[in-house]
Amino acid sequence: MRVGSLRWPAVTDALRPILLDAAEGRFPLDDGGVTVVAPDATTGLHAVVSFTGHAIIATDRTHDEVVAAGADGLAGALAPDLLRWLAGPDGWIGVIDVVLVARGTGTGGTTLAPTDRYDDHARVHYARTTRTDVLVLGDDRGLVTLGRGLGGRTELGFELVDGAVHDRRAGRGLIEDLRAETPQGEALFASCAPGNARSLRALLAAGFTPIGGEVLIRPEGPPH
Repeated sequence: MRVGSLRWPAVTDALRPILLDAAEGRFPLDDGGVTVVAPDATTGLHAVVSFTGHAIIATDRTHDEVVAAGADGLAGALAPDLLRWLAGPDGWIGVIDVVLVARGTGTGGTTLAPTDRYDDHARVHYARTTRTDVLVLGDDRGLVTLGRGLGGRTELGFELVDGAVHDRRAGRGLIEDLRAETPQGEALFASCAPGNARSLRALLAAGFTPIGGEVLIRPEGPPH
């Protein structure tokens, strides 16, 4: 099943060129500063995206307000007090994730296929509350979600099920298969909590490279 037939509409979003540049190894200047952009046009989320020495903050606050609240391009952008200020007293704050990127290989020939078998799975629910145009693929090893995340980027999630959780290569295999079903050269992003060492190792083994960190924010409250 090739996902290359999915042609998502072009997105005009300040985050998009920043993320795609980072995927190419072109990062914001490591000057300790902060760039403030509008909330994400694709997902409607606010966010902090942190690179080495520079942070991008998607918010409806002004640059002066953000800096006055303690944001900087170093540890300050991910400080708990700043995140709570950005979210407001009742807002939802996601976890701090490592952001990784790889390229589609376009080779195809995998067992992944669209499925509704995992529609009630928590991984699918999370994908549908933080991304748009979510496609769920799966086989007996587990599931992969593919959707548009921050900046309209192509973003995956994955989860092993049943006996596959004990197979040390199953997670890597799922990710490699999704790369094979993604058009050659297309940037494919993933986010992973640093403490989820098993998934992080699988992403690294499957050819993903860390480019930064991020926190998703929904000021009006938690996802439903």
